[in-house]
Amino acid sequence: MSLRTVFMGTPEFAVPSLRKVSASGYNITLVVTSPDKPRRSAHSELEPTPVKHAAIELGLPTLEVEDLNSPEFATALRRAEPDVIVVVAFRILPPHIFSIPCKGAFNLHASLLPKYRGAAPINWAIINGEKETGVTTFFLQEKVDTGAMIVQKRLEIFPDEVATELAVRLSVLGAEAVVETLDLIAHNAVQPIPQDDTLATKAPKLTKDNTKINWHLPARAVHQFVCGLSERPAAWTTFDDKLVRIYRSRLVDSRAQGDAGQWHMSNDSLYVSCGEGLLEILSLQFEGKKRMSASDFLHGYRPRGNERFV
Repeated sequence: MSLRTVFMGTPEFAVPSLRKVSASGYNITLVVTSPDKPRRSAHSELEPTPVKHAAIELGLPTLEVEDLNSPEFATALRRAEPDVIVVVAFRILPPHIFSIPCKGAFNLHASLLPKYRGAAPINWAIINGEKETGVTTFFLQEKVDTGAMIVQKRLEIFPDEVATELAVRLSVLGAEAVVETLDLIAHNAVQPIPQDDTLATKAPKLTKDNTKINWHLPARAVHQFVCGLSERPAAWTTFDDKLVRIYRSRLVDSRAQGDAGQWHMSNDSLYVSCGEGLLEILSLQFEGKKRMSASDFLHGYRPRGNERFV
């Protein structure tokens, strides 16, 4: 059975899934994505989303949607006559939308549900020092990220892996899970597994408040924090009341101590005291400056003593 499929997604994470669904022979009657946005380099030009780029390349009809509750959107969906809706890194669908397809709507989530329900599962898995993560497909219901699970696949988190690197690997694994889910739906072979809410953990949206580095934590915890927020939005701290983003760090075998956030400079290397141990800073960006390696920064820096991040 070739399911009539509506695919919904916006960022690069969703592109492998769209491509794999298309290559697997499913009849994609519509691709729904977010509206074009102004280019960073030229505000007068609009840039299509990564999903729209891929859809155009694949020759698929696309629809840009701003208001998910608009009657026009519901009408366009019904016109596409979907058997199933596939959601990958899109927005929260209202019930009157996800109830349109006769075989249901499912979402791909980048965690081993019920762990890390929420907007930033990849980031929080690394921040919390998980050794593995994965992807889960589940049927949509009104309460976000709580629907019955269909397919789950696991993936090891590599040492020192940052969030954007892990996201790429999860997007490929997720594409496999999406097609496997469609195959099960097409053959009426789905055996949905209810989530155990007692095992649920949260992965809240990243904000300025929860992405600031706490140098009083052990060096390992700070390193995981930096990795979990790199490359975007990046962990941050302050120096001389100016914001500094920390993109890459490295654990060092040292018990050297100092005040939390205190700098130690040696042979073009920058180390920072944490609540326990030292952390080497490899890549950073001072407010109003370009991103640079710590060694490049130190080449042009005149130490004054007592430098520290706050």
